[in-house]
Amino acid sequence: MSTTVEIGRIPVRDVHPVVDHGRRPAKAVAGETFEVTASVFREGHDAVAANVVLKDPEGRPGPWTPMRELAPGSDRWGAEVTPDAPGEWTYRVEAWSDPVTTWQRHARIKVPAGIDTGLVLEEGAELYRRAAAGVPKEAGRAVVLAAAETLLDDTLPVATRLAGALTPEVDAVLARHPLRELVTTSDPLPLLVERERALYGAWYEFFPRSEGTPDRPHGTFRTAARRLPAIAAMGFDVVYLPPIHPIGTTHRKGRNNTLSAGPDDVGVPWAIGSPEGGHDAIHPALGTLEDFDRFVAEAARLGLEVALDFALQCSPDHPWVHKHPEWFHHRPDGSIAYAENPPKKYQDIYPIAFDADLDGLVTETVRVLRHWMDHGVRIFRVDNPHTKPVVFWERVIGEINRADPDVVFLAEAFTRPAMMHTLAQIGFQQSYTYFTWRNT
Repeated sequence: MSTTVEIGRIPVRDVHPVVDHGRRPAKAVAGETFEVTASVFREGHDAVAANVVLKDPEGRPGPWTPMRELAPGSDRWGAEVTPDAPGEWTYRVEAWSDPVTTWQRHARIKVPAGIDTGLVLEEGAELYRRAAAGVPKEAGRAVVLAAAETLLDDTLPVATRLAGALTPEVDAVLARHPLRELVTTSDPLPLLVERERALYGAWYEFFPRSEGTPDRPHGTFRTAARRLPAIAAMGFDVVYLPPIHPIGTTHRKGRNNTLSAGPDDVGVPWAIGSPEGGHDAIHPALGTLEDFDRFVAEAARLGLEVALDFALQCSPDHPWVHKHPEWFHHRPDGSIAYAENPPKKYQDIYPIAFDADLDGLVTETVRVLRHWMDHGVRIFRVDNPHTKPVVFWERVIGEINRADPDVVFLAEAFTRPAMMHTLAQIGFQQSYTYFTWRNT
């Protein structure tokens, strides 16, 4: 049995934007204008036209948006549209035969040449009457009917009768309410509209522990909050906090990445987890969860959002290491493999092994993210997502954004284009740029 889909009476081809052949949504933010394009054509020489239908998350079509041919003879049509609210939208292209424009082209040639003058004008009057039937009374129906009557008025010179049908006033009404024949519609394409911060934002990377005082060098959320007004004054939108969780002591790194930490070395924030807790805990030296809540509230008062680092990796002291040993890579001698990117070695970090219990890892990750969302975090900077399975992020982000579409995920991914494109397709709203690394 053939699965070939008919092309349609007026072909509508190659609609853009399109992601993964329409299986995934294109993206925009509320108030962002973007162009929808398509190839529209038909047999012969009769005129065609097209428009875009944008439907909001409730399925309501927006204002009728006419398309224009982008370059003469290209058959490529386009129109700009602007979704005005977040949610899951659709858009499609309608193409149609335009008999009024076809007649106008012929009339401009035939009438001055005296070819079938009376018949041409009569055909035009019939078309204008048909077109007027689709024009609301308050939108200028009388203007189109008057043009039809002028075309039939044989007391007037032929040139005057034709000119009466080609006025800017008539054209304006028919542009808003055209006579459409043989309407052919493309398949609807998905459009995910998100909040403005998903499109852009100025981020300030901020280590709270660096905001200490002379008597207490290790900063806290309370001391760090004093810096927030200055950050806001510089025009930043987002305060990004590297991991704020307890730091492991096993193989803790010292200054300048040395392998022997001194008694005063606080370790690398990305070596997450200790007996004091894991990804859902706060390093005691930074303060309490209540201190964090006050920090987030003060940022919000100043017009700043707090972005939290989410690094899916563990120190050897993380509670997961003991509760879920299947979540880690075990070597033949029974030890857990630490992170490596030869020649770099990260002895204080265990990477996650995803294939033994993907469901469990998705569940726990969503739980951790929702914990921080409950404390005011709506932006996550995800550490090295390209070193984890794409399907894992698709499930996690999908589960979060279905219920909380305002939550934004930034992919800290310095990697190749195929992975970058796929991370964007499966849900990440923002990313770092690989441009400089690929070009220098």
